[in-house]
Amino acid sequence: MPMSFNQSIIEEFRANGGKVGGPFEGGDLLLLTTTGARSGAEHTVPLGYVRHDDLLLVVASAGGAPRHPAWYHNLLAHPMVRVEVGTETQWAIAVPAEGEERDRLFEHAVRAAPGYADYQARVDRSLPVVMLRRSGPDEDPHDVTDLAAVLLRIHAWLRSQLRHVRAEADAHFAARAAHRGQGEPPAPGLGLQLRQHCLAFCQSLEAHHGHEDAHMLPMLAARHPRLRDVVDRLREEHRTVARIQAELVVLLDGIAADDPDRFRAELDRLSEELSAHLDHEEESLLPVLAEMPFPPVPPAS
Repeated sequence: MPMSFNQSIIEEFRANGGKVGGPFEGGDLLLLTTTGARSGAEHTVPLGYVRHDDLLLVVASAGGAPRHPAWYHNLLAHPMVRVEVGTETQWAIAVPAEGEERDRLFEHAVRAAPGYADYQARVDRSLPVVMLRRSGPDEDPHDVTDLAAVLLRIHAWLRSQLRHVRAEADAHFAARAAHRGQGEPPAPGLGLQLRQHCLAFCQSLEAHHGHEDAHMLPMLAARHPRLRDVVDRLREEHRTVARIQAELVVLLDGIAADDPDRFRAELDRLSEELSAHLDHEEESLLPVLAEMPFPPVPPAS
């Protein structure tokens, strides 16, 4: 079966440190890997991008097609995406810009790549401008030598993301409360920025706990029988946090727009449960994990 055009670009990109020929030669190109909204499978596409301060911007133009591209629907469902630029790979949270910010960023993109204006002129839909903001714990930090340090890095990132979500929620509801005059308050609903950050946090936490349940906790219970009660308690805490997460995600469907107190209460409950869980996990496991090298040493043959 012949290779698709996109796949040939992807392979050329990865083989040549981010450089490609043909119609993309000399242009700013990245690879965006999203998680399928329905399938849950990874999908990678080559996209042109524009830099703006510390952000990378991609425009969901689909070459001027009448509908949004599949990758855009994917990142709405799963905001954590993987971005390859040159030889660097990074995690990012994908947030579509809204309102005046979208218009301002689209003008910035058009100045860098005038073809976007032509695409916009062809279609009735407003072309989404997606901000890719780097976010995520380092997958292979150079100064980490044991599993305790790996866990601490992941926990630090989760705590920072939770603080970010809380700050986004406070800012969003303060803007709605301060709205005066006619018309809808700014950022109706929960706002894409708050929604995307909250979903990214919940999905990252779910993945982290899933990895622990499948790998780290069984390994610790097998190697250190004295920790089995601790492992059982941690698994129960994972289930508790998961239940709160699920309730929080339900609120993201618009319910919380009319009930900020309920959303804040759920967010506070998740924060308290998660903070207590992370503290307990560190207190219980760090001494043992500090004795385990990272990357793992393969067993002698």
